[in-house]
Amino acid sequence: MRYAAIGDSFTEGVGDVRPDGTVRGWADRVAEGLAAAGEPVGYVNLAIRGRLLRPIVTGQLDAALALDPLPDLITLNGGGNDMLRPGVRLGDLIALTETAVRRCAGAGVRLVLLSGADPTAQLPLGRVVRRRGVALTAGIAALSSTYDLTFVNVFGDAEIRDERYWSPDRLHLATPGHERVAGLVLHALGHGDVPAPAPPAPPAARSARTTARYYREHVLPWVNRRLRGRSSGDDRDPKHPVWYPVTG
Repeated sequence: MRYAAIGDSFTEGVGDVRPDGTVRGWADRVAEGLAAAGEPVGYVNLAIRGRLLRPIVTGQLDAALALDPLPDLITLNGGGNDMLRPGVRLGDLIALTETAVRRCAGAGVRLVLLSGADPTAQLPLGRVVRRRGVALTAGIAALSSTYDLTFVNVFGDAEIRDERYWSPDRLHLATPGHERVAGLVLHALGHGDVPAPAPPAPPAARSARTTARYYREHVLPWVNRRLRGRSSGDDRDPKHPVWYPVTG
């Protein structure tokens, strides 16, 4: 089995941090789960945080389809960063995804589509982003049905919206969130049951001080990057750009 993952911070694994400071993430966990099921797995992860959908389905997909040998399986998620920008056109995102679907079909590579987890209950302007997320998820679900693709609807998973699955920035999943997404993907691929809920956690204390710290440490740096035309993924390389052996 040769598995390639393309996408943004969700697929790169931001929020699921190993003791050495590197990120793991649900895609790494899917590769490990496939290997644990008894198949040797070659794994590539081309995802980079901050990426918009267009460079994912052009540059990253180009790189995935140029691998030798070709992947047997590609997972694709994208559009989350696009939805945070004013003036986003959801029809364009669906059309870009359809182009990726056709390219993978033409190459004989199985494509699995994912919608990202829904962080909007915790975000400033979350209602606006949620409306976009609902519409984009519906479009990707319809596309998956048309082309008979496996679709993992993480956005529609009510369990993962609980704050215990999320990092302090309220935008990226924490380790329990990545564990859950990996379980959902593996289940969709025929490996294991739907994952059980994570253990309950004490509710996070919210106060004026913690809210101010959240805006200072997470929201304002994001705004500053937008104003400067920068991305958190600028000057970053994929963490696994060539076939990497994974054992169970």
